[in-house]
Amino acid sequence: MAIEEEDLERVRSSLVLSDVIGQYVALRRVGRNQVGLCPFHAERSGSFNVRDETGRYRCFGCGAAGDVFKFVQEIEHVDFVTAVEQLASKAGVQLRYTTGGEGKDRQRRKQLVEAMQKAVEWYHQRLLTSPDAREARDYLRRRGLSGDIARTFQLGWAPDDWDALCRDLKLPADVVRDTGLAFTNKAGRLQDSFRGRVMFPIFTENGEAVAFGGRIMPGSPDPAKYKNSSETSIYAKSKTLYGLHWAKGDIVSADQVIVCEGYTDVIGFHRAGVRRAVATCGTALTEDHVRLLKRYASQVVLAFDADAAGQGAAQRFYEWEDKYKVRVSVAKFPAGKDPGDLSVSDPEALKDAVDHAVPFLGFRLNRVLNGRPLRSPEDRARMAQEAMAIVAEHPDQNVQKLYAGQVAAHVGLQTNDLTASLRTHGRAPVRIAPARQIGSAENAEFVAIAMLFQRWDDIAPWLVEDLFAQDVARRAFLAVAEAGGAIEPSLELADPEAREFLERAAVADVEADPLIEARNLIAAATRRLLAKQTSVTDPDTLRSMRDARLALELIDDAESADGAAEALLGWLQGVSEESG
Repeated sequence: MAIEEEDLERVRSSLVLSDVIGQYVALRRVGRNQVGLCPFHAERSGSFNVRDETGRYRCFGCGAAGDVFKFVQEIEHVDFVTAVEQLASKAGVQLRYTTGGEGKDRQRRKQLVEAMQKAVEWYHQRLLTSPDAREARDYLRRRGLSGDIARTFQLGWAPDDWDALCRDLKLPADVVRDTGLAFTNKAGRLQDSFRGRVMFPIFTENGEAVAFGGRIMPGSPDPAKYKNSSETSIYAKSKTLYGLHWAKGDIVSADQVIVCEGYTDVIGFHRAGVRRAVATCGTALTEDHVRLLKRYASQVVLAFDADAAGQGAAQRFYEWEDKYKVRVSVAKFPAGKDPGDLSVSDPEALKDAVDHAVPFLGFRLNRVLNGRPLRSPEDRARMAQEAMAIVAEHPDQNVQKLYAGQVAAHVGLQTNDLTASLRTHGRAPVRIAPARQIGSAENAEFVAIAMLFQRWDDIAPWLVEDLFAQDVARRAFLAVAEAGGAIEPSLELADPEAREFLERAAVADVEADPLIEARNLIAAATRRLLAKQTSVTDPDTLRSMRDARLALELIDDAESADGAAEALLGWLQGVSEESG
């Protein structure tokens, strides 16, 4: 699905870039730019530049760059279409989509999400005000989930009635069925899916209501303690994490996310002041979950029994660590306590468990090493064998060797004896290639291209390809020239290295005279070409070279500069055509 280009421009032109970015970053004016601390990496001095004139931003520390759409994508962790839609809503622009079928799918999604939001509000109000929710309110109060907590997480109550939601909301039958809010019973009537349950609404990372988790009241004959929405066109359990839209700001700030098993565990962490917890929605942690979390943090702390799933889960975690460059660790809680309980009885212990989380392999290994006493040599040998089987699961041989030393010290064996057993499990170590470093040269060619973005009409008539000695600057110039000085088309036309050059030029704070900059380039290109033509014997060529030298002497004279620059430009192009 695509959005009409005209609508993109309407949204872009309706917003001031610094106003949008200023909602996330404290900016101060420095020359033509506004500068602040980069929101995409930690820094102490501001290297994040915003230029309203060109509608571009760039961080000279980490290289982050783009326009208003890219900024919202990166800061909110959403796709391009979602970023445009959010900004269009702020700007009051009605968007049109170029693909009719996909546009209808998006409109349908919007309809279903709006229905879910109405249900969230309906259940929430029932909990707060309805007489039949008194028992639910008392239950939540005992669990420390009433008052502001209930309001923050929009907890609700589904009355023990056949079709109360359907009757009150009066939503179309296909909508309540497609959202999973209701179903058609044997009598052919719509019936509410949730009855007699405390409701936990589930949102996407962007705050869209898509599902519910419902908990029965104590003493209920229903054997299912929790009932979750079935998967729908707007809800996939393996790709949704409860609490992420509340937690993502803190997750990004801490570069850490805590993954729990249940909704009340997430709320418990928030109540204890640790607001970076999320939960899976009735499923194990999946690769889709990890892929989603990697957009926000590189550290994942598991706040559940990470050893219960055994070796299969371990292999997946190690694969994910390598593939997504995340670090998985495990928080250890006092025996018999879960995060929800600790948040009430000992919130400091909850924080301490996260602060002292240990790597996943270390957690599993400690389970074995501390699991039973060592009373005999046979006990030590058996424990060494079990422990080394766990160590051998890790794909990095260096990590294996380090943990083998820990096992050896515990059981009283030589490390070499244990590392020898790893050879039968031989896996290649993880190798991480160093990031490519890209240099930048703030020279006359860079200044000229920056001026093309800022004062196209003044400088463009004086610039040609032959003026650019740096290959990347030449390629960047060709992209800008083809795009007529427009930033976005220039970036689309440029190759990756030239694009990086243009990203910097788009936010460069250049105070210069475009004509002087153009003349400097023309003079430099003339000198380079004259220096190459050392063995010329043709009289006409020699005459033209002499004229070029004379023009060079006049290019710095105020009265003759324009004429001299024009003559040299013609000479450069003529030589280029002859050599071409």
